[in-house]
Amino acid sequence: MCEYAVYVQALIFRLEGKIHESLELFQTCAILKPRCADNLKQVARSLFLLGKHKAAIEVYNDAAQHNEKDWEIFHNLGVCYMQLKYFNKAKDQLNNALQLNRHDLTYMTLGRIHLMEGDRDAALEIYKKAVEFSPENTELLTILGLLYLELEVYQKAFEYLGNALTFEPFNYKAILAAGSMMQTHGDFDMALSKYRIVACTVPESPLLWNNIGMCFFGKKKYVAAISCLKRANYLAPFDWKTLYNLGLVHLTMHQYASAFHFISAAVHLQPKLAELYMLLAVALTNLEDLENARLAYQKASSLDTGNPLISLNYAILLYNQGDKKEAVAQYYEMQRKVHALKESTLDFDPEMVDIAQRLGTSLQLGEVAIWAKPGRDSKPKARGAAAPSAQPLGSNQALGQAMSSAAGYAKTMSQVMGSSTHLAKVASLALEPKPNEAPLPEELSSTLKPQEQIQPIKEAEES
Repeated sequence: MCEYAVYVQALIFRLEGKIHESLELFQTCAILKPRCADNLKQVARSLFLLGKHKAAIEVYNDAAQHNEKDWEIFHNLGVCYMQLKYFNKAKDQLNNALQLNRHDLTYMTLGRIHLMEGDRDAALEIYKKAVEFSPENTELLTILGLLYLELEVYQKAFEYLGNALTFEPFNYKAILAAGSMMQTHGDFDMALSKYRIVACTVPESPLLWNNIGMCFFGKKKYVAAISCLKRANYLAPFDWKTLYNLGLVHLTMHQYASAFHFISAAVHLQPKLAELYMLLAVALTNLEDLENARLAYQKASSLDTGNPLISLNYAILLYNQGDKKEAVAQYYEMQRKVHALKESTLDFDPEMVDIAQRLGTSLQLGEVAIWAKPGRDSKPKARGAAAPSAQPLGSNQALGQAMSSAAGYAKTMSQVMGSSTHLAKVASLALEPKPNEAPLPEELSSTLKPQEQIQPIKEAEES
């Protein structure tokens, strides 16, 4: 009958992971002192830990009747509603909690809900307010830096990540994000120096080894790249981006059977990404499985109606098989996609432009001037229409799985801040000249942007 002793014993059981036993004891406390909001909060907390969110909401509502000024009750109600995907109710409860008392955790949870809804602008404003309230919170500074990376506002991203590192020099999330940004801009040596620091803190991070592997890929050290990527794959075997990168490196090394193995595994994990099917088709073409290569191109075209590189590669395959009629159709489809992109800020890889124009000549279509800026060596915007599945730095799937850019199409990466780097090309479809026709290019190199990753931000723990 001693409420305090029962309460402490329940806390001990919870710390030991015995949630059911702790729930029973907290319920005993609530019976011994039914008007105590703290006992009800602990009962609700145990229910939440058991995944019984609706029951937890009912108990939290009972607790709120006994204490209407407790921010923790409203915060936890918001978390429960978030778990049930009732986002509007969750935001209402979290805003009520902020009116009673401003807490970092409430701001982070509210921002996370906006990200789950896909409203980055609202999330950005929430995190800005949170940083104003708590300017030395390194987790908030890191999240805000990652958001700016998604939006490609690199100056702001670098500023917030730098502030996070000022307050916590060995914050591996911020270091990994900064390294990823340097890697994106081609400064592989500086990125590797950052990754060495992270490796001391989280040596078993698959995201870290993925990025290290792609740094070596950018430096054209392919054996080292494969070694690092295979370690990342061992640590996270169901990460499609690592599999994608392994396929990309093996294609670059002309190891088509290995490339097919990894790309097909990535397709099973990410079946809606058109660029994966295009890479699969390239591997199948080099393995002389032309029928399945055509099927892979058709699947890629159905998934992505805006990427001209898919139509260009498909047209080359059809031309090599002697199907000029379908090749012409795909060439015109590529023209349509390019025309649709001319109004955007997207530029095209000069090599892609050259191959397309020479293919047009080979198909007796002449050199059609459809390219907006054929001579520029420029980096396409990550959100361009030609890569609708692109996921910029710090992206993807809210911020909870922050990962940098996904598959783009052929390009030579340029520096926003000066110098440039040339990634290794992925060998694609050979153009074989027909008798009495002008010679065609030996190969079409389709450079796909490697998949980089930054450390995911852990879900905010409910109080």
